[in-house]
Amino acid sequence: MLKATLRSFLAHKGRLALSALAVVLSVAFVAGSLIFSDTVARTFDRLFASTSADVTIVPKEDLKSRAPSGAVRTVPAALRDRVAKVDGVAAAHADVSVPYVVVVDRHDRSVGPTSGAPTIATSWYVTRRSPVKLTSGHAPRGAGEALLDADTAARRHVRIGDTLRVQARPGTFPVRVVGIATFTTTNPGSALVFLDPAVAGRELLGSADRATGISVDAAPGVTDRELKRRVGEAIGPGPYDLKTADERAESAAADLGGFLDVVKWVMLGFAGIAVLVGVFLIVNTFSMLIAQRTRELGLLRALGADRRQVRRSVLTEAVLLGVTGSTLGLAAGIGLAFGLIRLMGTFGMNLKATEMVIGWGTPVAAYAVGVGVTFVAAYLPARRAAGVSPMAALADAEVAGVGKPLKARAITGTLVGAVGAAALAGCAAASRTGSAASLLGLGVVLTLVATVIAGPLLVRPVIRVLGGAFPALFGPVGRMSQRNALRNPRRTGATAAALMVGLALVGGMSVASASMSASFDRQIDKTLGADFTVQNANFMPFTGEITDRVRGTEGVWLVVRQRFAPVAVRLPDGRRVTTTAAGYDDRLDQVAHVTYAAGNTAAALADGGLGMDAAFARDHGVRLGSAVTVGFPGGRTARMTVGALTDQDGSGGFGSQGGLFLGIAAVEKYVPGGQDAALYVDKAPGTGADALRARLERTLKPYPQVQVRDQADYKKLVHDQIAVLLYLVYALLGLAIVIAVLGVVNTLALSVVERTREIGLLRAIGLGRRQLRRMIRLESVVIAVFGAVLGLGLGLVWGVCVQQVLALQGMTALAIPWGTIVAVVVGSAVVGIVAALLPALRASRMNVLAAIAHE
Repeated sequence: MLKATLRSFLAHKGRLALSALAVVLSVAFVAGSLIFSDTVARTFDRLFASTSADVTIVPKEDLKSRAPSGAVRTVPAALRDRVAKVDGVAAAHADVSVPYVVVVDRHDRSVGPTSGAPTIATSWYVTRRSPVKLTSGHAPRGAGEALLDADTAARRHVRIGDTLRVQARPGTFPVRVVGIATFTTTNPGSALVFLDPAVAGRELLGSADRATGISVDAAPGVTDRELKRRVGEAIGPGPYDLKTADERAESAAADLGGFLDVVKWVMLGFAGIAVLVGVFLIVNTFSMLIAQRTRELGLLRALGADRRQVRRSVLTEAVLLGVTGSTLGLAAGIGLAFGLIRLMGTFGMNLKATEMVIGWGTPVAAYAVGVGVTFVAAYLPARRAAGVSPMAALADAEVAGVGKPLKARAITGTLVGAVGAAALAGCAAASRTGSAASLLGLGVVLTLVATVIAGPLLVRPVIRVLGGAFPALFGPVGRMSQRNALRNPRRTGATAAALMVGLALVGGMSVASASMSASFDRQIDKTLGADFTVQNANFMPFTGEITDRVRGTEGVWLVVRQRFAPVAVRLPDGRRVTTTAAGYDDRLDQVAHVTYAAGNTAAALADGGLGMDAAFARDHGVRLGSAVTVGFPGGRTARMTVGALTDQDGSGGFGSQGGLFLGIAAVEKYVPGGQDAALYVDKAPGTGADALRARLERTLKPYPQVQVRDQADYKKLVHDQIAVLLYLVYALLGLAIVIAVLGVVNTLALSVVERTREIGLLRAIGLGRRQLRRMIRLESVVIAVFGAVLGLGLGLVWGVCVQQVLALQGMTALAIPWGTIVAVVVGSAVVGIVAALLPALRASRMNVLAAIAHE
């Protein structure tokens, strides 16, 4: 049996190649994502471990915010002198390191990275752990001199002697590049500007008496833990965090872990789609191969093979396919990881391909996915194969399910679909986002499973409609193509299901993204009343110089600032919610249209006042006039009175969770050193909008990080942000389509082999080569469009339900992108034509007599 199995596998290797390609794609994304993320993690672990001081003293970070305030937490620079006297300290340095500064050249162009990584200005000193070394020029000496990292200098064509301008919170100052520093470890993608330690505090923090941290090196024989204990005892309790080199590396790695998790899960999402679609392809392939080997399997049974041996024979073929595909997929995954490493290099993160990490878990995962998928996908066809009786060798009966009743599918699909529909209905009726999202996920999974199960039941009614015009348009050829697609509903349903999965995903996300865009457009129209908004390209805060320049621009009548502050609110129900509050200047009502459930803007922005979303307040027992305790960074607290409750739909949601907002004076008081995140600008009477925009753009030319936007620009910005998610979905769709095309090609190719005698007879009675090719192409098109109709119908339902969940967050507009849907249907027909090219060509080249004699 083993010898017969191996011969059968090798005899059908051409037919199995397309199924193997689906396995290769699945495994490649799994292996590639694991290798890439492991390589990045290992590289940065080495970077953090090699550059962290033995002990580091940094300000205690008690609150974090997604919207940064722009304030830099500091420690007294004099702390360095106290630490240096501790027994066991070899050296201590006061660090000044400020991220997200802006450095521009003499042409007012930013020299920072374009990838979103920060530009960091820091003090220059050399230790055995320095990540860079001076390779040309000399170290900075006093004010007005700086070093630049070699990668940034090369990318931006900066040379020694060039003058740059550094825009920091205290103000803009010029520096002359006096040296170039080259990374000795991995360049994480940031741009680095080094200043003389004697002036770094004054230039970057506004005071020479402040530092962002203290780095401490241990004397020989003193462990990091022992040094941390001694330093802690020496400086006493305070708003400081002491971390050893290992703890610092772990903390940095944990912060990086979020980025790596995103990359890993995105790629595993691609792998999941490839696996799901590949399952349909493999099931179809093995089902058709078994149908075509009915006589062979029957003869094996007649010669003494029992059911178990036949089933084991088919599953062995599946395992061989899985092992082959997994091996090739693992190799492709290594290539994919190499490509990603090179791609990261174009963004400035210079990972070394020679240090690629292939942990033991990667090949285990690769073979588990590849072999597991093929084994599971081939199990049902293997069971059918075991059911072939010895008499089938004589009767040549097909076991692929043609003509068998679909009652079991109908009952199962109906039950699963009913539960899925109930979950989606519950999602639309839910009042809390968490429960609605859970029901949405359950409903999506169950309705997808139900559609796959019940797909064959829909083949006959739907394809009769989709192909109804074929007989009139193409005559007998059109009628035969329609009947060929109807011949085996199970096969047609499985083939279309591969395409359906990807199109359901793109349909659902297209509706969701269009609804999000429409909702934001509606909110912007309702809430944004300013003529222009001045904002950073990456939404980071900017220096006060920009605000002063905007205020001084001719034709500007009103400027309202926006700042953010991380806060922790102690609510009447006993909960402590950590979120972000927004601070605004007075006269907010003149640049924004806020809808209130109670209270008003003046009360919310007054000294000691606070605004809050009405739904959030209701959930936590807060009423107009309630007093709540608000905690700010550094342990500062304030008792504030709720002076306004906003309608989230109308207000557009100030801040983040809870919609908290307050007067900007309170933000300046409790978060000193913060920076503005946005400016809302109104033109003076008699000033044209175009004229003011031109003046603002001239004023802000030296500040390339900020842009002037009107309402249309702001909408475009939001649409572009949403489009990033949509592009990811389209990439997933592209992968699904590639595998679905393979499935259609495989199905048609095996179908051509199966119908060899039939094709020969058709050719013998006068069917031309061109007519034969057209018949197969029309069959492929109707199968592909059938998959598109199912997928888009399911996707539209999902999209509407996603919009209902988003409505709980204030995104109440429902928009259906009919242009995208029509384009997808037309594209599916094109996919069907492309998939049929090779099978149709092969069928048309058959020898008529040989085909008629085929058994």
